[in-house]
Amino acid sequence: MQTIDNFYLNATHMLLEPGPVVLVTTAYQGKYNIMALSFLTMLEQNQPFLLALVMGPWDYSYSALQKTGECVISIPTVDMASTVVEIGNCSGSDIDKFKKFNLTPLPAKEIKAPLISECLANIECQVTDTSLVKKYGLFILQTVNVWTDPDRKERRMLHHKGDGTFVVDGETINLKDKMVKWPEYL
Repeated sequence: MQTIDNFYLNATHMLLEPGPVVLVTTAYQGKYNIMALSFLTMLEQNQPFLLALVMGPWDYSYSALQKTGECVISIPTVDMASTVVEIGNCSGSDIDKFKKFNLTPLPAKEIKAPLISECLANIECQVTDTSLVKKYGLFILQTVNVWTDPDRKERRMLHHKGDGTFVVDGETINLKDKMVKWPEYL
């Protein structure tokens, strides 16, 4: 095996990106906001379902998430790719992103942050652990409700490679018959 050059050492995240690009919504002082995010991962697949996301104080949503302790993780599909990138290129401190990008906020059941109607799925979350926020910007979230749109035809998600390029979900392979150790997850 060859030694890894410094480019790849500095771009480790480009090799390990764990999940789809998501949109995070918050509500604070009567104002909704949306941010694009790709640093999100599952922590626990049994109840309570836990997620972790990373954002920094330079993100407008950071303050709202810290102060309210809640957000929605909305999962866009490939047909929204351009909009997702544009959302990431502007700040909610300057504009109303729902209005600018013609997105429809819907009321959540358990929290004040809105769902995004145009997304494939929306996950209502409450912050359960902030012990790593100051050091790493890492918020631990618990899923409190999940919404999906079963009628949505486009279901392919985006995965950011960390350099402005994206991978789109492709062909699905079915290996359920080989998954014998954990049948409860089939």
